[in-house]
Amino acid sequence: MTTTRDYWPRWAETLRRYQLNDIAASLLEAGSPLALLGAQALYFSRGFFNSDQISALAATLEEEQEARAFASFLTQEASG
Repeated sequence: MTTTRDYWPRWAETLRRYQLNDIAASLLEAGSPLALLGAQALYFSRGFFNSDQISALAATLEEEQEARAFASFLTQEASG
């Protein structure tokens, strides 16, 4: 069984490739209401695009602690 954290390195690599990792980390740390709305939008989109990654991203955004942990993961990956 794949957990949401198993996708984090892949997401971090994609964000780094497009140089969006710092912006994403800042938004995740500061924008918990925005993250919750994003999670709801992703849950809604599952009807159109059923993907395990979309579900995992929605679950990560929905939980404030997970979103902050992913933001911390992004900043640690950038510095390490």
